[in-house]
Amino acid sequence: MVLEPGEKVHVIKARAFDTDLRRHFIGEVITATDYAVRLKGYAFILNAGTNQWIRLPELRTRILSLLDASVIVNVLPPNAMIDKAIYTIGDDKHLCVTDGETFALDINEFGIKQ
Repeated sequence: MVLEPGEKVHVIKARAFDTDLRRHFIGEVITATDYAVRLKGYAFILNAGTNQWIRLPELRTRILSLLDASVIVNVLPPNAMIDKAIYTIGDDKHLCVTDGETFALDINEFGIKQ
């Protein structure tokens, strides 16, 4: 299997259109097969009015197809605290997701650090 129970992941759902809602998910793998994974964690959406990422408060369980080309999965460190994850803008002006203690993931995919 590509993912194992207990691994923590950050998931980006790529947009098909500019007007599509920007959605991310941070969670822990509960079960996995070669084709799909069940995750428990938190959904994040971009508030277009304030241009800030908001974590929805309730813990969610999601089923994710690993065959969907519009899904980007980043594996987080084992000690990542997903319940503390927030989005920030780094000194380099890149979007970053972090728990403030154990990990920071630059998720700017369209720019190069200079």
